[in-house]
Amino acid sequence: MDPVEIARWQFGITTVYHFWMVPLTLGLGPVVAFMQTMWVRTGHERWLRMTKFWGKLYLINFILGVATGLVQEFQFGMAWSEYSRFVGDVFGAPLAMEGLLAFFFESTFLGLWIFGWNRLPKKLHLATLWIAVAGSVVSAYFIIVANSWMQHPVGVELVDGRPVMTDIWAVLTNNTALAAFSHAIFGALGVGGGFLLGIAWYQLWQRRRDGIDTVDAARRVVVGENRAIPGRDRADHDVWIRSLRVGALVAVVAFGGVAVTGDVQGKLMFDQQPMKMAAAEGACESGTSFSVLSVGELGSGECEDIEGIIEIPGMLSFLAHSDFDTEIQGIKDLEPMYQELYGETLPVDPKYGEYSGAPIDYVPNLEITYWGFRLMIGFGGLAAFAAAVALWLTRRGTVPESAWIMRLAVLGILAPFAANSAGWIFTEMGRQPFVVAPNPNPSGTDGVFMFTAAAVSPGVSWGELLFSVICLTAVYAALLVVEVLLLVKYVRGGIASAMPELAHGDDDDTPSDEPGGDDRRSDVLAFAY
Repeated sequence: MDPVEIARWQFGITTVYHFWMVPLTLGLGPVVAFMQTMWVRTGHERWLRMTKFWGKLYLINFILGVATGLVQEFQFGMAWSEYSRFVGDVFGAPLAMEGLLAFFFESTFLGLWIFGWNRLPKKLHLATLWIAVAGSVVSAYFIIVANSWMQHPVGVELVDGRPVMTDIWAVLTNNTALAAFSHAIFGALGVGGGFLLGIAWYQLWQRRRDGIDTVDAARRVVVGENRAIPGRDRADHDVWIRSLRVGALVAVVAFGGVAVTGDVQGKLMFDQQPMKMAAAEGACESGTSFSVLSVGELGSGECEDIEGIIEIPGMLSFLAHSDFDTEIQGIKDLEPMYQELYGETLPVDPKYGEYSGAPIDYVPNLEITYWGFRLMIGFGGLAAFAAAVALWLTRRGTVPESAWIMRLAVLGILAPFAANSAGWIFTEMGRQPFVVAPNPNPSGTDGVFMFTAAAVSPGVSWGELLFSVICLTAVYAALLVVEVLLLVKYVRGGIASAMPELAHGDDDDTPSDEPGGDDRRSDVLAFAY
């Protein structure tokens, strides 16, 4: 068995799973902070309820994200030691900043937020959350800086065959990093918006099903309450309808941001990694037409097996250069260029193992890059369309009584997750056969690149790698079950699951957690967990 392929599968499985948590943390955090800001400004209980409910789901996801993210950096030493040696001088700075600065602020102030309810002044308590959210965003930026250097090396010079950083500012302001970061943030907001929309829809539908809310002759909502069910009062309806509409609005705006930043990122990819974008478009021949649909023999990476079905003339040129007549190089023209620049075979060197002297295939997996690119756009557009429809359907204050529409709304939570995952897989798979991509243009650092075949730890056998893949996959699967069960439990419990005080009757001696109240007898960990 091939150690390189197993190592790639291991990193792919763990990274994609971890990446499911990342956009939800980045997208949900600012929304929760906004909700608490509105509570501090208005003192209205609906904003307090929204903050505590969505804050609890945010914390569950954050904790699982930290647990799964720790493995990522360990893998650099476990399976990719040669890669770590090659990029270490560059990666040291952004990863140290991420761990010692951004993550420190993120985790510390999030802890203060958890335990600071009714203990810190309201505005100071709110500030701890905003600082934690800002820490998450900055943490993401440093990670993307490191990844973007692999896509477009800058700010270094080669010393004894290794890149040595000479300009930290060039690394931190890499145009690839700036485009990827803004694109990732808008994508994360889309995930957060879709998350709010789907769960709030379910809660409003439950109120309709239970007969708490009805509609009048004009199909406008008539809000009711059921005192027998904790938290199912009139304020509960306000929480969910506002959450739904905030989520839908965030999702629509986020998709607009994704489209704009994605266009910028795509133009950079055409310049910096032309083979990746040619593969994404299924563009075997040079030209100007964009392939809406191409088909080919399953599993084949040969251009001869690809047939264009639907094409838009001029669109490929527009995506690359904002005009309709500039010819874009196709795979057949790019492959000889790559062979001339970087060789037709891998170097004869022990670090390449069985790949030493093997022919190099510069064309990435066509099926994954082609369909990954389209799934990213398709799922993102679907999520935005669903959000716009949700805004229209809920204009009268509630959701339709249909159970199948509710199921579609809940299932729609997965669409922006799928879009983010497809985009990430496309970005990473499209870089192959390089783990650090070269710059076939004057905008980057010439001669800095690394083949994936040379990046794996030489002292690790395929059996050890396979064992670690199986173990990590099993652990991550268990963590996935834990997260889903926790999220489902608290979603079904509604607001009362985050505010246990709502379950107490009026004659209970427990102080109320009304705005300005001081419920010091409630267990702070009840909110955290």
